[in-house]
Amino acid sequence: MLRIASTLSHKGRGKEEGDNAMNTATMLRTFCDAVEQHDGKAFAELFTEDGVYHDVFYGAFEGRAKIAELIDDWFYRTATDFRWDMHAPVTDGHTLYARYTFSYKSTLPEAQGARAMFEGVAIMKLRDGKITEYHEVANTAPAFVDIKFAPERIAKIVAKQGAALKARPEMKRHLAE
Repeated sequence: MLRIASTLSHKGRGKEEGDNAMNTATMLRTFCDAVEQHDGKAFAELFTEDGVYHDVFYGAFEGRAKIAELIDDWFYRTATDFRWDMHAPVTDGHTLYARYTFSYKSTLPEAQGARAMFEGVAIMKLRDGKITEYHEVANTAPAFVDIKFAPERIAKIVAKQGAALKARPEMKRHLAE
């Protein structure tokens, strides 16, 4: 059975149908709040001990300690003032999908304090109310333009993302001649 929730923005909590309504809404709001509040420990607690967070920029972080490090160190190394909202989450209790909007102020010199913004879809595998695996599909190109990356740098990043996509097992059929 699918459960559908409304937008979960910073100012409000979504209404959801089904038994796990509050659990999903609470988990997603805690997820976003932990990033915004620079609280890697609270973020990592949403994951199983062996959970994995696959970040679109930084790669895979496995286990709660590494996931907390992603938030506390990697995210905040070159950015500040994060904003993250989840929209229209859908779950069957095992997999959770949610469209998101995400932004931060870049501290990279070339960005000159610009706010980088993008949207994506979060894909979470769940077990016993915890996240076992987080993946995302994100349209990061607008963020690269926002923070004034050179076209060559953007092309290099996009090429790396393309290579990673082609290396995934589910793409094998698409690459067949």
